[in-house]
Amino acid sequence: MSEPAPRDRIDTLLAHIGRDPRMHSGFVNPAIHRGSTVVFETMAECIGAHDIDFKDGPYTYGLLGTPVERQLEEALATLDGGIGAIALGSGLAATTVSLMANLSAGDHLLMVDTCYWPTRKCCDDFLGRMGVETTYYDPMIGAGVEALFRENTRVLFMESPGSRTFEIQDVPAMTKVAARNGVNTVIDNTWATPINFRPIEHGVDLVIHALTKYVAGHSDVMLGAIVARDREHWDRIKATAMDLGHGCSPDDAWLGLRGLRSLGTRLRKQGESSLEIARWLEKRPEVECVLHPGISSCPGHDIYVRDFDGPSGLFSMVLKPVDEERLADMLEGLRFFSMGYSWGGYESLVLPFDPMENRTVTPWNREGRCLRISIGLEDPGDLIRDLEMGFKRLNNPSAG
Repeated sequence: MSEPAPRDRIDTLLAHIGRDPRMHSGFVNPAIHRGSTVVFETMAECIGAHDIDFKDGPYTYGLLGTPVERQLEEALATLDGGIGAIALGSGLAATTVSLMANLSAGDHLLMVDTCYWPTRKCCDDFLGRMGVETTYYDPMIGAGVEALFRENTRVLFMESPGSRTFEIQDVPAMTKVAARNGVNTVIDNTWATPINFRPIEHGVDLVIHALTKYVAGHSDVMLGAIVARDREHWDRIKATAMDLGHGCSPDDAWLGLRGLRSLGTRLRKQGESSLEIARWLEKRPEVECVLHPGISSCPGHDIYVRDFDGPSGLFSMVLKPVDEERLADMLEGLRFFSMGYSWGGYESLVLPFDPMENRTVTPWNREGRCLRISIGLEDPGDLIRDLEMGFKRLNNPSAG
């Protein structure tokens, strides 16, 4: 099992894991093997390909893994402290495979109410049709989630911080009660990445990463991964991915590895900028509140301070009630912020949203419009000035 990555070694690990120049004629980056067919020298090898170790054994077919995919998987497992990883075509694929690998008809799933909305759609639509019942729970329930366990509860799914509203969950407390009840634990750790939070160290069985976001970092690839605590979970995930025909493009895996090299530097820059901008927004008269785990008023901030090594660049703010036309003036005139649904790239984004569109258990009592902010690599002073001009248009449409 790979050793957990201490904070003071992260940058060194990022520069060296997942590559071996000796395997590639001395080139520092791994080669891309684009291919489906792998040929065998003997009939015994060909026939035996059905029974090989798909994690560390010989390659047999392109869909089941290529050298660059394995090197990305080894790098991610090292960072997270897991036994292994599986690369897939998207973060959503990583989520659905994790769920389907651990759930069958008649099972019960506990899903955090503030999950990524396509995760909720999978639970309500696909898993529902398959005979799996989902119960949504308050993200701040902590160890109290044990009261929701049933005899047929098989998975406790967490996402910390919560999607769009950024509640931090008490992961150690929840994994403790889950282990006591024989319940598998899964977490979406895309916001923090292994740089700032390593869930396996806190008892989680499976860690999901939408590598599309911070790891790839350049808004040019769709990629996901699952990191498993132990071999039993890894085997189950790999078998399910194979059954469903899920794989990963070697070109995309290569881009994921490329992004991994600069992840620490980028994430620190984006995290520091997000805190500077969040604190500036807290003082704006147009803002009702800022939802940033690094801000003391954010739900679960004390847990964040205890468990996390730092922030990323994604947070939200709630505006005081304002006319939609004036809000449009504000957003459409921004120079450096674009409106878009992804995040984690080098560019800054803003997204208006309504929290009640994707939650059913936890109430939302604030009246103003919510804006999710993804901070890129621009100078934070320029981003603040851009927002300041936006607020001027919000307050006085003729200013734009």
